[in-house]
Amino acid sequence: MADVAEGSATPHSVERDARAQLPMPAVEGALAVVLVLGVVVGFALGVPQPNGTQQLDAYAEDAATILTQEPPRHRGGTRLAEVMESADAFERERAALDRRVGRILPDNVMFRVETPYGRVGHRKPARVAVGTATVTTRHGDLTIRVWYA
Repeated sequence: MADVAEGSATPHSVERDARAQLPMPAVEGALAVVLVLGVVVGFALGVPQPNGTQQLDAYAEDAATILTQEPPRHRGGTRLAEVMESADAFERERAALDRRVGRILPDNVMFRVETPYGRVGHRKPARVAVGTATVTTRHGDLTIRVWYA
């Protein structure tokens, strides 16, 4: 303490010198290791996928909603009512319905529309996750099933 009294060093500088400090390259190296391990674990575990049927159900519901609100091509209150009116109306509108639902859904989603008068779309493969929406009309139920291609 005699040195401190003479003014050669302050009490704070003596304390700082007595403490151990990590060299900066060691700190940077530790941070780099943590970063690399985080990236490796992220790739190894992957990102959890959302429940596929929830998104597929949403696609099917969206397509059904659009069909129930879209104006008809020929007659009827909506496009859905026109398609569901009779077997003849379904046959007349079959190709247009197929094209329209194909345009509504994303490119990576396949579909099948089922009515009491027939079906349009693709045959569903076995063992795939499927989203479904059903609309009840006075002429029967229209069901839309969608799955990833």
